[in-house]
Amino acid sequence: MQYERLKAQHRATREQHPKSLAVRVHRALSWLNKAELSEDLDSQFIFYWISFNAAYAQHIDRSILMTERGKFQSFLYKIVMLDSNNRLNDFIWQEYTNTIRVVLNNEFIFESYWDAQNGEITQKEWRNQRSKSIRSSHHALASEQTEIVLSIIFSRLYTLRNQLIHGGATWNGKVNRQQLQDCTAILVSVVPILIEVMMSNPDELWGDFIYPVIS
Repeated sequence: MQYERLKAQHRATREQHPKSLAVRVHRALSWLNKAELSEDLDSQFIFYWISFNAAYAQHIDRSILMTERGKFQSFLYKIVMLDSNNRLNDFIWQEYTNTIRVVLNNEFIFESYWDAQNGEITQKEWRNQRSKSIRSSHHALASEQTEIVLSIIFSRLYTLRNQLIHGGATWNGKVNRQQLQDCTAILVSVVPILIEVMMSNPDELWGDFIYPVIS
């Protein structure tokens, strides 16, 4: 449970932080708290993802809109660069042969698998794409390119996020327990690190937060 520790750090430092960062972290921590208090996997995953979303989401002029995946990938690259204690790198190394390997091999959270089910690509094509993705993650791990490994992992998590948020799964359904368990375990470890790195780097440009508070 990381909320209490991080909230204490936030209270002690927020007056010295730019408003955009203070509000962003405040929102992210509120959802982190809800995630840690939740008792079922579906809720935990959703609230951890909202916490992650609150951390990276920012107002961007609609003329230069990035895709959602592009936004969080850019955010992850920045976080890894600022992670001076290498906590994300250590997490990747420790979990790659366990939870991360299982997530990367799970076809049900690989978007191309569903493209094949919908007849958009062939079975051979989605299998080749998954193999290519896994090879890329192996190469990135060997090269200590933590940001690339994280980006590949979060692409899988994003597919699960879409399944849940868009009603493509049943609450407490039997068929997706394994991927929910594994993906939630990753968020449990990674999201608090992301928030802490942000608080430790208040002078970085984190962007304007979306939906400002209106008095």
